[in-house]
Amino acid sequence: MTIWVSAAMLLAVFVTSTISGIFGMAGGLILLALLLTILPVATAIAVQGAIQIVANGSRAFFSRTHIDWPILGTISLGLVVVGAVLFVLRYTPDLATVCIAIGLMPILVWLPTRWLVLDASKPHHAFICGVMSGGLNLTVGVAGPSVDVFFIRTPMDRRKIIATKAATQVLSHGAKVVFYWNAATALTPLEWSAVIVAAPVAVLGTSAGYWVLQRVTDTNFKAWTRWIVTAIGIFYLLRGISLMI
Repeated sequence: MTIWVSAAMLLAVFVTSTISGIFGMAGGLILLALLLTILPVATAIAVQGAIQIVANGSRAFFSRTHIDWPILGTISLGLVVVGAVLFVLRYTPDLATVCIAIGLMPILVWLPTRWLVLDASKPHHAFICGVMSGGLNLTVGVAGPSVDVFFIRTPMDRRKIIATKAATQVLSHGAKVVFYWNAATALTPLEWSAVIVAAPVAVLGTSAGYWVLQRVTDTNFKAWTRWIVTAIGIFYLLRGISLMI
């Protein structure tokens, strides 16, 4: 990773953190797409996880009064279960599979409510959310749409959705860094420096996104979330198919 590539990564971290600060997702998808072009799959997932811990952590801190702790606790239980299973299976990611899996995720946010009635405020649904989002985060590196489908149809307002999702992602990304720690140790000193500098940049981006969030209506928030994640999903799907071909 050259100095110019590192600089481009820092700019991407700011932009994607801002996007995540507004919509609670999508930023991590874009950042991972960039990292997958310059790093091995497992290393890219670990680095993205480290950066996203800071980005989501700052977002959760800014919105901490809106976090629903009972929901977060149940989701965490599901994450622990799926993490233990993948550890025993010694799962290893593949680039084409990762891209295709991420590309198909947006389907979840377009399913009619009557087909998939999910609500994170219900304990058993929150547990399933932890298993699904945790499993996807550990296997393909991101889980935004899978988390969103459990929150987008709840009666919660946008602030509570953003806060609880951010706290959920902090735990999920933390598990991802631990899971791929051996891959992360392969980074060069320059690459580690870029990751360390990216942390405060992620906080700045999240702050900018949080400022915008306060000026977005609940209706526009939910509508734009679907369209943005769909566009990103199409990009991933096309890349995955091209890799297989």
